[in-house]
Formats: sequence, structure tokens, C-alpha cells
Amino acid sequence: MLFGRDRVRGSTTRRRLSSTLGVHDIAIDLGTANTLVYVGGAGIVVSEPSVVAIDANSGEVHAVGAEAERMIGRTPATISAVRPLRHGVIADFEVTEQMLRYFIGRVLDRRWAHPRLIVCAPSGVTEVEQHAVEQAALAAGARAVQLIEEPIAAAIGAGLAIEEPVGRMVVDIGGGTSEVAVLSLGGIVVSRSLRVGGYEMDEAIAQYIRGAHELIIGSRTAEAIKLAIGSALPLADETTFGVRGRHLVTGLPTEVQLSTEEVREALRQPLRAILLAIMETLEETPPELASDIAKHGIVLAGGGTLLRGLADLIHDETEITTTVVESALTCVATGSGLALEHFDRLAGSATGRRGRATRSTITSVRAAQPQGPT
Repeated sequence: MLFGRDRVRGSTTRRRLSSTLGVHDIAIDLGTANTLVYVGGAGIVVSEPSVVAIDANSGEVHAVGAEAERMIGRTPATISAVRPLRHGVIADFEVTEQMLRYFIGRVLDRRWAHPRLIVCAPSGVTEVEQHAVEQAALAAGARAVQLIEEPIAAAIGAGLAIEEPVGRMVVDIGGGTSEVAVLSLGGIVVSRSLRVGGYEMDEAIAQYIRGAHELIIGSRTAEAIKLAIGSALPLADETTFGVRGRHLVTGLPTEVQLSTEEVREALRQPLRAILLAIMETLEETPPELASDIAKHGIVLAGGGTLLRGLADLIHDETEITTTVVESALTCVATGSGLALEHFDRLAGSATGRRGRATRSTITSVRAAQPQGPT
């Protein structure tokens, strides 16, 4: 799951948008952990967990977003609080459609019921998975849908000048996937899409505690441990954290003290998988672009990159300067939102995989926005 949240709540959202005349287009960062909604002319207006509480018998939706997340592990047998996306792609089509319908209806008045929509997708998404996202968005009320790859959206949102003939490396670690890409001239040159992210880190912590302490904990407890004492490298002040759960043998509620060293050991395997993807991508990068990356460094985006010491760990392994973008949690949504102004060009220039952003489109988007860091 993402490290930290920047949720937008309140009853003023729709009122604020309704006063913005002519707003039709929406960009959605449809993440495994959180869904962020960017409305043209208003920016990011919603950031909620990608969770739906639904009646197993009737199919009726009881709650979506933060309210539904609070129900995970606490619902009666007839109600299920589920995450309809897995590893960045749709695992439950009907529930995803209802979640999208909820978010679209939340940010736009009914008279704007059919917006054009840009959706972020992992760079490794298959044609079938891409089609599922498009169909879910159309069924939810969008009149036109285009997909943009997450590394490109993250780079645009971070303000990188990716339209230039210069190599840039972006690592985007989300809840269900980690995207590693080398960009140049507005396109992806080399990439890895790894289905390892924040959730796999949470699961690794839960499995470690089960094996080492015979304690069963839930996903939300595992995430709380990661946020509280999780790290990729030793901390200046090592500490412990009280963890409550159900004992595997006695079945009774039990509390144990978990150390920061133990959490690092639990996170070792998913972090090694991410590091391996980075190293393999660098090995496949053309020499000239590799030289550019050595000069400009590696840019980290996504909530998973906020894990303590992760940037330093990547620097130690690659010997390349590594920085976390200031807007790590929102840069993908922001980048896809900036592409809204060029929706027609994106749709008209899509080649290869249907509906994907192409080099000419991204160059136009970057040319229209203020110059970012180099």
C-alpha cells in the first residue's frame, strides 16, 4: 500500500467544480491502493483508497473509498470490502465500473455525465488488460477513453523535460506495481513493469511476523508497521513497535514487540526485486542514455518510494544520484491531468497499442507546461 495519503475530502468538492464552466475532461490515476482524480481546470480533487464495500447477494454498493476501507476485515458475512484492482490492473470488472462511476459522479454535476477520460496504466499492461480498463471507463459513463503509461505520466508530473534527446530514468513504486523506465524524446526506450509494490511489502511483513512470532495480523496492521518503523537501511535510532494480533497456536489476542531490524529483514525480498529491475533496466540502456542518467540521476515517484532509506539504498547499489520528487504521491495524476489539454492529439496520434500516448503527444504536453527541473 502507498506510504501516506493525501486525501481530499469535504462537501465543497462538487460545489467548487460546478462553478467551473466547460469542465468536461477527467484524468484518473487508477491505482491498486488509491485512486486520484484530476479534473481539467481544477487539478486533483479526489484522492481515495481503491476500495468498494459491496453486498455479496444483491451487488449493492454500500461504500466507496475511505469509508469502505475502514470496513476491511470488519464486515458481516453478506458484505465484502474489496479492492477491485490487483497489480495495477482490473481484477473485478463490475466492481471497478461501479467505483469509477462513483468517482466520476462525485466530481462532476449530472449535466456533465459523459466526460472524456485519461486513465494511467502500467507500462507492462497487456492488450486484454488495457481493453478491460477502457470498457470499464466507458461503462461508467465516459464518452471517450485514452490510456497513458505511468512512467510517462510520472515524468510529466515531476516536471522532467522528457521531450529532449536526453536519457531520464523514472522509478514509480505504487501499491501493486513498480515501474522502471528510461525515457528520451518523449517515449519509453527501456522499461520494466514489476508486479511488486507496497502491498507486497505489507504481505512480507505479515508473513515474517507469522513465522517469527506465530502471530496473525491483518493488512492494515502490516501497513501501520511499515509506516511506523519500516526502512530500507539501518536507522539512526533503532526502535520497537507493539504489534497486536491473534496467536497462531492459542487463538488468543496477543501483543509482541517488533524491532526495526526485523521489519528490514521482512522487506528485504520485495526491495531486492525492485533493485534487480532497476539494475536490469540500466544494463539494457544504450550507452549514450546511460551517460545521461549518470549525470542527471534517477527520479523516484509513487508512495512506495517514501520508505525510509530507499533512495539511499538505490544510490548505494547503482552509484547514481537518486532523488524522490516532491510530489511523489500525486505526480502521476498530475502528469496525466496535464495531458488532458491534448486529448484530441493523443487520440489522433495513438499507434501501436490502441489508445496509448505517443511521442508527439507527450512532446506537445511538455511544451505547453512550465519548464521543470533538469
